[in-house]
Amino acid sequence: MTGRGAVGWTLVRVVFGLTLAFGHGLGKVTGDISGFAEGVAKIGFPAPMFFAWCAALAEFLGGIAVALGLLTRPAALFAGFTMLVALFRHRADPFGKMEMSILFLTVMVAALLIGGGPFSLDALLRRKKA
Repeated sequence: MTGRGAVGWTLVRVVFGLTLAFGHGLGKVTGDISGFAEGVAKIGFPAPMFFAWCAALAEFLGGIAVALGLLTRPAALFAGFTMLVALFRHRADPFGKMEMSILFLTVMVAALLIGGGPFSLDALLRRKKA
């Protein structure tokens, strides 16, 4: 990937990663997570507090990692799985409730397939190794 495609992918990766981290994950990580854990329990997860923290950290730390392009594929895997669960949670809701999960899931799948691209910390670390 070169030129405008690389710049475009970097823009998508950074905007979606930071939005996921600070728009969705930060409030869960720094706030009272018990309400979120109740929602996790309603969809049938065992140990809902544990899985609520897993989801919150996947959104916050995973979003930051995707934005930076650091461990992009593993971060996107965790964040994408969290978005898949969120989509399942909102499956009976109007499309507007599902829309954000679909968008974040799509970008995380793309990050899983593409990686960080040439303007990422992953690429910088690969260049330093070589």
